[in-house]
Amino acid sequence: MASKRTRGKRGKEKVKKEKKPKVKNVQVVEEFREKKTRKLSVLARMDPKHMIVYPLVVFFIAIVLLAVHPPNLGIDLKGGVVVTAYNVNANPSDLASYIKEKTGLSVHVERFKSITGMAGVRIYASAKADSAVIENAIKEKYPNAKVVSSQVSPTFGKIAQRQGIKAVLFAFIGMAIVVFLFFRNPISSGAIIFSALSDMTIALAIMGLVGIKLTTATIAALLMLIGYTVDSNILLTTRLTKRKEDTIEDAYLYAVSTGFTMSTTTLAALTVLYFVSTSSVIDNIAAVLIFGLLADFMNTWMFNAGVLRWYLSRPNRMFFKGKAGRA
Repeated sequence: MASKRTRGKRGKEKVKKEKKPKVKNVQVVEEFREKKTRKLSVLARMDPKHMIVYPLVVFFIAIVLLAVHPPNLGIDLKGGVVVTAYNVNANPSDLASYIKEKTGLSVHVERFKSITGMAGVRIYASAKADSAVIENAIKEKYPNAKVVSSQVSPTFGKIAQRQGIKAVLFAFIGMAIVVFLFFRNPISSGAIIFSALSDMTIALAIMGLVGIKLTTATIAALLMLIGYTVDSNILLTTRLTKRKEDTIEDAYLYAVSTGFTMSTTTLAALTVLYFVSTSSVIDNIAAVLIFGLLADFMNTWMFNAGVLRWYLSRPNRMFFKGKAGRA
């Protein structure tokens, strides 16, 4: 009997010991949340007018950059020749110089590595270039290379351009209609629509700066960016206009804490994708989304938040009646 009692006591002691780490974990999580809230409270203390002005300045700088140095069009949008050479391990700039010496053609060379581990290079030339001349130059230097060429006509490229512009335009208009029908308010809807427009503009400006070409793949990334950015904006607008907290600042802190977690996890996943991927197409898609999400941090949690805080704090408002309009 004594042995059973001692075993029972030991069992209870083990249960108590196992429960202690859970309490510590909860405390660690709470401390982390408190630290994050203190850091984010800096945004809540900012003057709403300053929150609006800073993103507007960045937006106009992005417009100037787009006018001066827009992103170049890819082969699939302007037409041209693509020569793919497998089993070729060469420096892109050296190979481009070699092809220019042999053929007199100015080309752009990119290295790639497939999922199966096969490496090679892709050579991009204008639509007037003869792919056979480039192939002969490659085979002369690399006899064991497997060379495949393809050509996109300028006419097809223009069709792809028009289709891409239509896709972005219709997606943007559709998003704007849905946002306006949901909130039924020109102030909050306009802030969300402008934030999405600014995200795309800044992403395009950075693409021009870093040399990422505008292709069908990057257009698809811009379309995805509309969905990503509207998500966080709707979270913020809903939280502030239909808040349960006593003050706008408390509601903003709750929204920014949740939104930052959402955007940061997406940004982390895209960053891993960019560094792990062996495809230039996936790299470009990930890069464009990263640019847009970084811009969205500013446009959502500064510009949109500044507009809403300024508007909701006004005594004479035409919209957001009742609890949602309480300052």
